[in-house]
Amino acid sequence: MCQDVELKGDITIGPGTIVHPKASIFAIAGPIIIGSNNIIEESAVLVNRRREPMRIGDDNLIEIGARVECPSIGDRNTIHTKARVHHTVRLGNFCVIGIRCLVAPAEDETMEDYTVIHGLDAERARWSGRGKVQEADLRRKHIEYLREMLPKFNRQRRGDTS
Repeated sequence: MCQDVELKGDITIGPGTIVHPKASIFAIAGPIIIGSNNIIEESAVLVNRRREPMRIGDDNLIEIGARVECPSIGDRNTIHTKARVHHTVRLGNFCVIGIRCLVAPAEDETMEDYTVIHGLDAERARWSGRGKVQEADLRRKHIEYLREMLPKFNRQRRGDTS
């Protein structure tokens, strides 16, 4: 993990997770538990305003400038650049939140696996799952590349190997 990451509160980060410089993770009311092999990119903000733990599964990608406040994220989700996910949402597995999409339902909602949110009006669609093996391979290569390159150009926190 890079030195320029802003961490506040009770945060647990699983093995293999990459946290880019300038990312912010704030456990304000309750803890944040991040699984393994996630990628949290620059300027991404994760906030837990609830007392219950915020749980982020494995193999998720949270892109540049995304803001995530949802209490539960499953596995293998993608939250694209500058997307916002409100604290009333719980993501299943293999969900995709498109670029600049705002997902903020008035009442608590759990998104089914393979839900895709896209477009200016945050329209919903369902992904067939086709290509998920190739996507998993690509994400694994992405993590390997970041493990090699980030330490070359950014100071790492002491005692941190990811």
